[in-house]
Amino acid sequence: MSGVVDHLAELTGFRDRDVMDVTLVSALRDLLMPRSIAIYRCVGEPGEQRWLTRARLRGDEVVASADSVWVDLQMLPRVDDHPRRLECLRQRTVLQVRDGGGAWVTLFPLVTDREVVGVLEVYTGSRLRESSRRMVSSVLRIYHNFQGLLDYSERDTLTGLLNRKTFDESFLKAVSEVPVTPASPPPADGRRHPSARPPRYFIGVIDIDHFKSINDRFGHLIGDEVLLLLSRLMRSSFRFNDLLYRFGGEEFVVLMRCEDEHDAAHAFERFRANVEHYNFPQVGQITVSVGFTEIRGGDSPAVAFDRADKAVYHAKGQGRNLVCSHAELVAQGVMQEAAQASEVELF
Repeated sequence: MSGVVDHLAELTGFRDRDVMDVTLVSALRDLLMPRSIAIYRCVGEPGEQRWLTRARLRGDEVVASADSVWVDLQMLPRVDDHPRRLECLRQRTVLQVRDGGGAWVTLFPLVTDREVVGVLEVYTGSRLRESSRRMVSSVLRIYHNFQGLLDYSERDTLTGLLNRKTFDESFLKAVSEVPVTPASPPPADGRRHPSARPPRYFIGVIDIDHFKSINDRFGHLIGDEVLLLLSRLMRSSFRFNDLLYRFGGEEFVVLMRCEDEHDAAHAFERFRANVEHYNFPQVGQITVSVGFTEIRGGDSPAVAFDRADKAVYHAKGQGRNLVCSHAELVAQGVMQEAAQASEVELF
């Protein structure tokens, strides 16, 4: 019993969801001693859903493996490729079946307050005992409750998007992967080496046009409905691994990883068009103004946000319902690059 308590204490000692999933898999591996154990999440839009490996341990592995949060969705296995996982997901119940190789597979649904998001898959040499299944289910209830507490502290209560206070941590994780010095020139042989290219991250600021007039004309209840529906459009317009935030009022932020600025501009333009063509109940059509910028090595959250925000203000000054790139505005001479703060100024 003391071992279970120790593992639960470790599990609830983290505020990072990635670390929590790894800790959960490690704890249950030590308690059950299975052949392998893994957490799989169902990601992507209906019809294109895939299995994302959140954490997996096999045999005597010391370090859990996982898919990158920025992995290309098309590289992941389709949900239909693993029908047992899909059945567990849909039935919301524990499944235990014999594998073709003679092992036993036990699957537990991973449930949030909103939906079933994935499964815990355990391979054992023999059928998992009922007492072990009850123990795992109890641990998962604690895991679920703790995830709910994280959601309460990290997510906007109206839209369910991430809130502003979680932005800095995610931003700093991204900027830590961005080199401070300019990228190296192409190799002499002229060949492209995608794996050698550093990741490129972009931040976009989204502002609903004339939102105050919506509240004034229709009331705050309808205004809240507009915010809720816009958040759903964001989820359907951007990728599953793009980080979506509500900063407050009618202001939203997107943190994404893209190949280049063209791809980022295309993603924001797709969202802008989706909003423009959506019929909001009672309100009708609305529009958004979007500004975005690439995150640079050494950027602080405030500095990068300020560049994107300036691009938003330019979009509003040009008639609204536009997507504007800060870098493009600077290149056109429309906007000047702000001077970088020196080390002395930072203190």
